[in-house]
Amino acid sequence: MTAPSVLSVSQLNTYIKSIIDGDMNLANIFVCGEISNFTDHYRTGHFYFTLKDKDSSVRAVMFRTANQRLKFRPENGMNVIARGRISVFERDGQYQLYIDDMQPDGLGALNFAFEQLKNKLAAEGLFDQNRKKAIPKYPERIGVITSPTGAAIQDIINVLSRRFPLARIIRCPVQVQGTSAAPQIVDAIQRFNAGSYADVLIVGRGGGSLEELWAFNEESVARAVSGSKIPVISAVGHETDFTICDFVADLRAPTPSAAAELATPEIFEQKSYITAMRYRCGKSVQDEIRHQRERLSRLQASPGLTSPVMVIESYRQRLDGYLSSMQACLDMKISGGRNTLAVLSSKLDTLSPLKVLGRGYALAYCSGTLLHDAAAVEPGSDIEVKLEKGKLFCSVKSVEKQN
Repeated sequence: MTAPSVLSVSQLNTYIKSIIDGDMNLANIFVCGEISNFTDHYRTGHFYFTLKDKDSSVRAVMFRTANQRLKFRPENGMNVIARGRISVFERDGQYQLYIDDMQPDGLGALNFAFEQLKNKLAAEGLFDQNRKKAIPKYPERIGVITSPTGAAIQDIINVLSRRFPLARIIRCPVQVQGTSAAPQIVDAIQRFNAGSYADVLIVGRGGGSLEELWAFNEESVARAVSGSKIPVISAVGHETDFTICDFVADLRAPTPSAAAELATPEIFEQKSYITAMRYRCGKSVQDEIRHQRERLSRLQASPGLTSPVMVIESYRQRLDGYLSSMQACLDMKISGGRNTLAVLSSKLDTLSPLKVLGRGYALAYCSGTLLHDAAAVEPGSDIEVKLEKGKLFCSVKSVEKQN
């Protein structure tokens, strides 16, 4: 009987790994389960999480090179179907699922990614109406960002040329599907804004499948459209096709042709409007001229122009009448004032102290103060006595006081 070999832990893990790696049944498998303990390693970009069902769980890893191809963002609680292989992480001696691809269980990855990004941007307010910019009524330069080939560009050019040939069409050809489409669309929008090369932008393409329209569902394109200072009309797909670009754009058109119509006025309608306004302006001017002519005729026939001397004489007579009325009013005022003055003078004369003196009374002053009481002076004081005519300067011999 051969004695068993003594293995190190590393040798044991390596041996187990070789057995599992050699099992072709585990080399390419599909596993469904619920994501938990999800970690997005910020340095490496790798995803680490656990896939579980109601009874068991298995650790899983999805390296950066694989998860960059995902169209959705994994989250805890999400049910997914993962494709990959089972192998052993030798350091920990633990087997885990190395995932190459993954999609939501029960809903396509693109549909899930669409709803995921739509909810995210809506929560940020990128779809709010108060962010929408007005489309200029008469654009001079119209930027068109779409494929250089295909029906979309031709439809746009045909409609713009027919409806409003005064506008200049500035084309910026880009890919509208594939991995390089989104970066090219973003770059085109940014270049138009950097130089303010257009008054309005039309961004779009013809219809297609969800995969073909996916460039217009990329977050980078949505943010470029939302951040554009130039108003953007989204023209992606047909009537029933909606993309994230449609929600963030300032205006959504169901088709590229409709976008061209929404971007411009109809030149024949404008010509008709201008013709009507020209007629109304001309009629208004003619009416005003006729009105002023009639007014001039009335002025020419007025007495001031036909008989100016008579008008002057009339005003002269009117002025004489005013002067007479003023003189009469003035005389009346003076007469009334004289009468009032005579009455007041009579009253004042009656109350004058000189009248009292005329009746034999006198006024006595001591040091300039009118005396009312004999007790106010002492014997020997000098006093002044005012008579009706003249004054007496006296010395008091004695004082008789009266209680």
